[in-house]
Amino acid sequence: MTAFKSSLKFAFAAPLALVLAACGGDAADGDLEGDVIAPIEAPDGTNWGETVTVSDFDGYVLGNPEAPLKLVEYASHTCGGCAAFSAQAKPGIKEYVATGVVSFEQRNLVRDPIDLTVATLVRCGAKENMQVLSDEAWGFLPQIFENVNRNQAQYEAAGNAPIDTRLVMIAEAAGLIDFFAARGLSADQQRTCLTDTDTIQSIADNSAEQGKELNITATPTFILNDRKLDTLGWEDLEATLQRAGARQE
Repeated sequence: MTAFKSSLKFAFAAPLALVLAACGGDAADGDLEGDVIAPIEAPDGTNWGETVTVSDFDGYVLGNPEAPLKLVEYASHTCGGCAAFSAQAKPGIKEYVATGVVSFEQRNLVRDPIDLTVATLVRCGAKENMQVLSDEAWGFLPQIFENVNRNQAQYEAAGNAPIDTRLVMIAEAAGLIDFFAARGLSADQQRTCLTDTDTIQSIADNSAEQGKELNITATPTFILNDRKLDTLGWEDLEATLQRAGARQE
């Protein structure tokens, strides 16, 4: 069974309360120390805060792709801890990214069909909008689950629908079509993305393969320069960045 099919099958059988409770966990500690790194200027006519590239891991990198400090978050769009991190940490992260010293890459660890649906939609437009839409979707997370609970029959029916229409039904049950339409993605554009089974399969497969290869079992999980961090909160993460050299003296 493919990762796409198995992830959908698993989550339709799981209560939504368990989906929300499943995020978090521990990670291997990495003690990173380094000298102060001087700011790195962006090429003329650009700034690092608006520079987005797609990595070999199919993650979306904000900032200098050659930054000496490469911060990665494995995140789920149905993880309350990821939503809290988005609200608390993104303004600070963007300040570090603006220096060119730190880049921030967001990768998917897909846990359920709603997660996969949102992951597909935030990638549906320009790559520069992916992280912005992700942050807004995390802010909408309580309403997503309220909508799904209210439209439970439609959500469950999606589990038996053909794969090429399944995520459209989930998006409708969760109120995502209207949500993203208000943010520049037309309903037709969304439905095109949500029926692109090759791309959806790729998102699910990358998540499964990277999770296994890197032993990523919980969200959010952070990696700095290929070392997993034993932290979930912004305060500790910022301290780690500063010890690694992202500080001014």
